[in-house]
Amino acid sequence: MGVCSSKPSSRTKFSGHQETNIPAKDSDGKESEDKISKKGETEVGKKSPFFPFYSPSPAHYLFSKKSSPAPNTSSNSTTPRRFFKRPFPPPSPAKHIKALARRHGSVKPNEAAIPGVNDGERNTGLDKSFGFSKHFGNKYEIGEEVGRGHFGHTCKAKFKKGEFKGQEVAVKIIPKSKMTTAIAIEDVRREVKILRALTGHNNLVKFYDAYEDNDNVYVVMELCKGGELLDRILSRGGKYTEDDAKVVLIQILNVVAFCHLQGVVHRDLKPENFLFTSKDENSQLKAIDFGLSDFVKPDERLNDIVGSAYYVAPEVLHRSYSTEADVWSIGVISYILLCGSRPFWARTESGIFRAVLKAHPSFEEEPWPTLSLEAKDFVKRLLNKDPRRRMTAAQALGHPWIRNTNDVKVPLDVSILRHMKGYMRSSALRKSALRALVKTLTKDELFYLKEQFSLLEPSKNGSISMENIKVALMKHATDAMKESRAHDFLTSLNALQYRKMEFDEFCSAAISVHQLEALDRWEQHARCAYELFDKDGNRAIMIEELASELGLGPSVSVHSVLHDWIRHTDGKLSFLGFVKLLHGVSSRTLAKAR
Repeated sequence: MGVCSSKPSSRTKFSGHQETNIPAKDSDGKESEDKISKKGETEVGKKSPFFPFYSPSPAHYLFSKKSSPAPNTSSNSTTPRRFFKRPFPPPSPAKHIKALARRHGSVKPNEAAIPGVNDGERNTGLDKSFGFSKHFGNKYEIGEEVGRGHFGHTCKAKFKKGEFKGQEVAVKIIPKSKMTTAIAIEDVRREVKILRALTGHNNLVKFYDAYEDNDNVYVVMELCKGGELLDRILSRGGKYTEDDAKVVLIQILNVVAFCHLQGVVHRDLKPENFLFTSKDENSQLKAIDFGLSDFVKPDERLNDIVGSAYYVAPEVLHRSYSTEADVWSIGVISYILLCGSRPFWARTESGIFRAVLKAHPSFEEEPWPTLSLEAKDFVKRLLNKDPRRRMTAAQALGHPWIRNTNDVKVPLDVSILRHMKGYMRSSALRKSALRALVKTLTKDELFYLKEQFSLLEPSKNGSISMENIKVALMKHATDAMKESRAHDFLTSLNALQYRKMEFDEFCSAAISVHQLEALDRWEQHARCAYELFDKDGNRAIMIEELASELGLGPSVSVHSVLHDWIRHTDGKLSFLGFVKLLHGVSSRTLAKAR
């Protein structure tokens, strides 16, 4: 193979946007200082004319008292980095990460914007019993507070007895008085369920247990004493070298790929939610704060607007997203690590959202011209606004910029099963087109597919069956996989019970046409594949036959859908039809036809 020459919910949560760095925390399981929760009837703020949700970001608390608001300036389609001395904030959508180090007195920037009820107010009609253990005080001795958020605070604690006697832990204490809606209660229940189900990964904070009494819920976790990734970035003057950035990103990608395989989407990935286990420069990085996380079933789309403004993916703002939204957030973190600026910036939440939806990050200003082409390609492929064209976390670990690092292993990618499901349901004509496309792939482009194939543990004769896939899934399964019903993919691959799939066909089944379209070489791939298809498998075909081949029902106006798929000169599939065939007939295409 080579290159040829020619779930619905009313919940809306968002971490508010701020100019300061939130206080450093040495524990895990904290609630971010800037987190805003808007639930049902408690929604407040002024409705934005640009978005169908509320944006409570009044400008008066965004800047320090010494700052004076600068006049509005229109942002370009890219986000160049410009540096200004205080008191003037930059008019660019990009702002250097060092600006996060400014403090704004003792009042938290978003304190006034957090909606809700008084701390003492309780809704007595809600069931706030979680079924957790009741004897927290018998087992742990509470120590100093190390972090505080809107929904609770985090303290150090020590085991009083047993094999861990004297060992320090972090305890996230969530007052039940803060749980004023059924959704808030479910959020706490789900956070504990996710931590309990996922614990065990090297880059995920260790969960010990959850307790409750009449007043609080206590979530006991590993104590990470090394501080936030954000603090490390600031201590380095705002950016990392390429090699140092890789060390951080490999750990982030590993834990996120693990979560996605289990069917868990984090939904609030940012430097504040990664802690180092110790102050040592080479200490391990741990993902924390699963308060906004959720289980996502195969082919399910979530619609809650949650996360942190600077790191939110475009599809989250469109209220239709899945695990790809986490990868976008990693792209933002990658951009910050390598150049010290945020790729999207504005003075208000609605301004940030506009930049995320419309603007493009700048790769022209320093230090980007001095960075490797592979590093830039890596970040660009994570920050693709189309989630279908974005790399997955597992694919990112197989990117040339990352995979040349020692000891990097590409994990099993659940998206492979999603693509295989689509392939198994495809027509013979589409399978033929995909086989032609695979023949044009380069060695680099095949690397990820070879890794995935080997992870499915093919038999000695180099083929895989349903049993191979089942064993591979079970090898990596946790309780979270049961909750997210990731095994549902297996039912869509039933045909493999009666036959085996060799590597060439696996590539055709697992390849993502949308991701290939994001490459500069896509036109070359498509033209070359069409030439191969035209020579080997293209024949005269009637529109009615093509409609039958694609499984279009009688209710579809086939001539409206397929009239430009066939060459009028000889009745064979046109190049445009070939490219559309590679994608298959989508529900969007059918909707347009109707």
